[in-house]
This record gives sequence, structure tokens and C-alpha cells, in this order.
Amino acid sequence: MKKEHDKIGKRLGIIITKLNNGERFTAEELAEEFNVNIRTIQRDLKDRLSYIPLQKEQNCYFLSRHALGKLSYKDIQNFAHLSGISSLYPSLDHTFISDLLELKFNSLYMVKNNNFENISDKKELFEQLSGAITRQSPVHFIYNDKQRSANPYKLINNNGIWYLLADENGDLKTFTFSKIKQLKWDFQIHFSPKNEFLKQIENNESSWFSKELIEVVLEVENIAKEYFFRKETLPNKKILEQDEHKLIISTQIAYDDEIIHLVKYWIPYIKIVSPLYLQEKLSNMLESYLKTTQPVDE
Repeated sequence: MKKEHDKIGKRLGIIITKLNNGERFTAEELAEEFNVNIRTIQRDLKDRLSYIPLQKEQNCYFLSRHALGKLSYKDIQNFAHLSGISSLYPSLDHTFISDLLELKFNSLYMVKNNNFENISDKKELFEQLSGAITRQSPVHFIYNDKQRSANPYKLINNNGIWYLLADENGDLKTFTFSKIKQLKWDFQIHFSPKNEFLKQIENNESSWFSKELIEVVLEVENIAKEYFFRKETLPNKKILEQDEHKLIISTQIAYDDEIIHLVKYWIPYIKIVSPLYLQEKLSNMLESYLKTTQPVDE
């Protein structure tokens, strides 16, 4: 009898975990997973778990929205690390998180950041890509007016912008999430992630990926040095020279735009020393911009 109760307890524990994670499932799916009669599952859901606010839609059971989000402290810590905000606070231990969540402490902290792109209108696309990554299924989409097919590995947020990291024709590439259109994914097909790509993702500190990295040398004025380094703008930077006026650093990038965007943000406190073609590319962009802002003679 004890063994039977243990089996029931284990099954109920797994079902509760699934529900708490926001999963949806049918009674038939659970019966197949646990190798029991469907009536047993129906008894689990209607009698043994009657205290849980279950909802049913098109034969799928799921937890009511208000019951979701009952996170543990470990869940909050994991989310903070995953989303890259763990370094925002000096500590994320049990005591600090408790204080942070207490209403009386809300007046102590305010975090403002207007640099994140708004992708609320692309919720379905984001969820579809997340599902394809989880299930390791190929995706097909339109990108820059071209049909693309790729194996998705990860969604990455870099400086407030979301990117899809995917294997296209054997190359690990970065796609801007907002440019992805008409997504379709083969949920019945699965690919095996390449170990070399997994290691590259783990070791690469940039959100941009390419087979060949470009060495870039930058000159940073000392007036911006403290702020520049405080934000850890370039995780893989190396200091080459330093004096009372400026700082010369080197870094490696995967694509031109990766450094172009950074330098434009820090103008006039940062300059591209090399390679020369990047200097010229940025200069041409700025000249073009200035021409469009010149006053019109009447």
C-alpha cells in the first residue's frame, strides 16, 4: 500500500510542477506519460488536485493565471542571472529579495532604463521561437526580404535589443529579432545541437557571432573613461596605452555594426583608430546625416 501511495505522490508532484511551470496538457497525454488508465488521471485532476484552480480549454488542463508566478527565492535568483540584471544589485540573497518584495521597501529603489526595445507586439513570435529552441526544431522565416532556414540555439538581448542565434547552413549567425517575419517551425522535426557551437556560445562574451573576428583599436578620452568602464561596454577589451589624456584599447568584433553603434553612442569621446575602413564607414554615415540636417536656404 505504501508503494502505491508513493507512486501517486510522485505522479501528483510532477503534475503540480508542470502546472506551476505554466504547461498545458490533456488527460490522455498524462495517462500515456505515467502509463496509467485515463480514469486514474481524471481522478487525479478532479479529486486529488481539486484544491488547485485548474482551468480546461479544448481538452487541455492548465493553471489559472492568478495562481502562476508563485516563485521561490531560487527562481528569482535564476531569473536575475538569466536576464542579466543580477549585477544591478549588490546582493540577491534571501534577505535582500525579501526586503525588495516587501511593499514598504518599494520607495527605496527605482530603476529606470529606456534603452530596451518594445517587442510587446511580437509576443507570439517570441514564444514560437522559444518553443522551437526548447524542442530543437528547425525554423523558416523571411529576413531582409529573403527566405531563410536555420536551427535556432538561443535568444540573446544585447544592449536592449533582442537577437536570434541560429545555425544557418553550418554557420552560427546572429539575426535581429525585430527583422524576423513570417516564422514557421517544423515542430515534428528535431536537430542535434553541435557541441562546437554550444562551446562557442558559452565562451563568447559578445552577442554577435562570426567565424572570423575583426580586431578594432579605439581611442577613449579620459573624461569618459570612468563611465565607459563602469558599464562594462566591451567585455573583451584590452588596454594598449594610457596617459593623462586618453586611453587606447583593443577589442574583437564579429560585425561592423557592433562597433559602429557603440562609437556613435559615445561620440565625441571615442574614436576608431583602426581598421581604416571602419573609420571611413562611420565618417560617411555622419556626413550623410549632417547633410540631411543642414538648414535649407530660402
